[in-house]
Amino acid sequence: MSGISGKAETALLVSIDFGDSDYQESLLELQLLAETAGVRVIGCIEGKRQRPDAALFAGSGKVQEIAELVEAREIPLVIFNHDLSPAQMRNLAGALQTRVIDRTMLILDIFAQRAKSHEGKVQVELAQLKYLSTRLVGMNTDMGQQKFAVGARGPGETQLELDRRKLDKRVHLLKERLERLKAQRVVQRRARDRNDVLSVSIVGYTNAGKSTLFNRMTKANTYVANQLFATLDTTSRKLFVEGAGSIVISDTVGFIRHLPHGLVAAFRSTLEETVHADLLVHVVDASNPCCDDQIVEVNKVLAEIDAGEIPQLLVFNKIDLMDVPPSVQRDDYGKITRVFLSARSGEGLDGLRQALCEASLACQKVVALENQIKRERNKPWD
Repeated sequence: MSGISGKAETALLVSIDFGDSDYQESLLELQLLAETAGVRVIGCIEGKRQRPDAALFAGSGKVQEIAELVEAREIPLVIFNHDLSPAQMRNLAGALQTRVIDRTMLILDIFAQRAKSHEGKVQVELAQLKYLSTRLVGMNTDMGQQKFAVGARGPGETQLELDRRKLDKRVHLLKERLERLKAQRVVQRRARDRNDVLSVSIVGYTNAGKSTLFNRMTKANTYVANQLFATLDTTSRKLFVEGAGSIVISDTVGFIRHLPHGLVAAFRSTLEETVHADLLVHVVDASNPCCDDQIVEVNKVLAEIDAGEIPQLLVFNKIDLMDVPPSVQRDDYGKITRVFLSARSGEGLDGLRQALCEASLACQKVVALENQIKRERNKPWD
């Protein structure tokens, strides 16, 4: 993200190791998140603690170290790789004499940049207002004037100056708007259900290649970039599968570890395509050494949105970056459970098409059986 002058904003990253096994991966993601937001990272200060300091999160000694660097290099923004409480954020801003944001604010800023649809923008604003409602008191007085700065995008100066009553009214209005949009989607989904069309949602960790695969399969032109959260708005297309007919396939927002709970809640309506899917195509970046951990993180979020029981097809993408041939794996019942492919080169797509064909035919058989049972139940007694 660029400021008014068109120059990237400079920031210092702060990350405290509390002994979590995924600490290094989380730190790498913070750097990628900052780059995605358009931030020029000039350094990262790390530290180790057993638990967060109640007042300053990082402890007075570490905060003094950060403050000296901020003053020496005139750093306008400090980004913490953690969620800060309202009190911690106020105390840190006062101690460092610069703007301070946390990981959640950074992710919200990226979402504010990337949301394109009306619904996506409504969801982002709702998430921002809910987050900011606990942080309005004591926030930097100049924050509203920096609405083009990282962590200050979205609601803007007028929204930030609203009193809590007006803010709650705005939140209520946004929730009503989302409910109306949700109702429209339910009608569309019912129409698909009546046509007995298999509904497939592409899910996976952010930057796993979901949109590239979606574009390759559907000839769509969904935005693709080597960035986190390149896709925010759900896009659905009809796809003809040889031997099975048409299915509906949807591209969805990518997941990430420590995704803010409030953000998941705000985007629940977008993720409803996932909740009501017949099959989840779970795309995995096979070239990532932490891909197993990423699978676990995605499944955690799927469980949180009540999609944990939906059948999954694991698609291991980016085999072109490894010495792995395209292939499929079947379980003991002959069902395809894993596909190894490259969405970029197209290798292995036949295996995915075959898996979708088999899933669609199985779905059609289930629907036909259900309809037969309904007819039998409604048949008049002789």
